[in-house]
Amino acid sequence: MRPLGLGRAVVRGRSMEPTLLDGDHLLVRWGGRPRPGLLVVVQWPGLPMSVKRVGHRDDDGWWVERDNPNEGTDSWSAGPLTTHQVLGVVLRAGRFGDSRGGFHHG
Repeated sequence: MRPLGLGRAVVRGRSMEPTLLDGDHLLVRWGGRPRPGLLVVVQWPGLPMSVKRVGHRDDDGWWVERDNPNEGTDSWSAGPLTTHQVLGVVLRAGRFGDSRGGFHHG
């Protein structure tokens, strides 16, 4: 079952560099509606949840991509995703630990 509402996630890995860095915190609208160009949290069978950029949707499903061509998995290697595998839309991304000790945009 898909979670609903607002929540957070933490980026692990380098597949979305330079847009997102390992350790960045994400504000996610679980169950949000994906659109081309948006960042989304997805789940392929047998793999951990990950963050990808929506490319397009066709009859086979949602095609998502990584920003770093040298790291990670995307639809070109793992295939398109069903609507149920796109878990949420990223509303905001940032990291903790700047000189002000707060949250800042990445």
